[in-house]
Amino acid sequence: MASSKNNGELVLVFDIGSSSVGGALFYMGKRDIPKIVFSMREPIPIEEELDIDRFLFLTLKALKLVAGTICMKGYGAPKRIFCILSSPWYASQIRIVRLEKETPFTFTNKLADELIQKEIIITEEEYLVKNERTENKVRPIELKNMKTILNGYATPTPLNQKAKVLEMNIFVSMSGDNILNKIEESIQQNFHGPTIKFSSFMMASFTVARDVFVNQDNFLLINIGGEVTDIAMIKKDVLRESVSYPAGSNFIVRGVANQLKCNIDEAKSYVSMYKEGHIEANILKKIDPVMAKLKTQWLKKFQESLSNITNDISIPATIFITVDPSLADFFSDIIKTEEFNQYSLTESKFRVFFLSTQALHGIVVFDTDTNRDVFLIIEAIYINNFLS
Repeated sequence: MASSKNNGELVLVFDIGSSSVGGALFYMGKRDIPKIVFSMREPIPIEEELDIDRFLFLTLKALKLVAGTICMKGYGAPKRIFCILSSPWYASQIRIVRLEKETPFTFTNKLADELIQKEIIITEEEYLVKNERTENKVRPIELKNMKTILNGYATPTPLNQKAKVLEMNIFVSMSGDNILNKIEESIQQNFHGPTIKFSSFMMASFTVARDVFVNQDNFLLINIGGEVTDIAMIKKDVLRESVSYPAGSNFIVRGVANQLKCNIDEAKSYVSMYKEGHIEANILKKIDPVMAKLKTQWLKKFQESLSNITNDISIPATIFITVDPSLADFFSDIIKTEEFNQYSLTESKFRVFFLSTQALHGIVVFDTDTNRDVFLIIEAIYINNFLS
């Protein structure tokens, strides 16, 4: 049990993904180091077919279990609550805001807000077009001005400076109001106090990767979830483009179940034995060609997504991946296949790194026997350093 004498505010973060829901309590740390005192994770059951309403129900069920368990631990009421969403629970866009005039103008907060509000309206309209089932309004959850350029030069302190040409790189994320309301209701059954602040895992992982690996200003950031894989391309320390496609780790499990005519639990067992190398020869003979086919299909979707993200820009060779640690080697082997290394727009052979607990060692401290969960570690660092 954590002592109430800890320095800093007690903060609660929920990680809502497409394969599980996690939760952690941590103290905002002195000298920018958060201290995690409790964390846990609850899996979202894989269904034979993905039904979005059923999927949301199961996700909220896992969220309620995590919130209830944390509440019963008796650490006290958190001062702040954050909820970090992964796909498909939010949508994002990177937008370039550009303003050019013949005579110099002054960059002010008012001007920036007016330009950004126009982009938010456009992004909301595009979200509604893509998500026709959305019966309610959408809610912007995050807006980050990643870089401001005046007269062609990146300007870290642009306020009150004059220019003829302004360019801002804006990251906007949003979600359906109906989904966010249900998430809030699920959390507030156990925690009634602070307003819940939402953010995206893409922004959290990008910010942490950028600041931890300071010698890498060009890289790909890949999050492989249960149902969705997200790819973001970072150039010169700015999140330039992103794309998502509906094939995560559950794609492999469902594929095995379908090809071998078995149920989901049996398929999960086969996949687990296969990637661990503990499988009988007769079963291996049956599953090997199935896995080879599924790997190829997943890789093809990956390559297609990369071709959509390039926009005539070469793909960085450095890749940072977030994925369930038990699947890290499995997906690393797929990505590093020779076929993928010969992809025409790649700068050079891929160097694959995992944002793991080892890679982030020393940036977070833990209470005794606290579970080390890489997703919650990334989120605690992000909240502590950038949302505090």
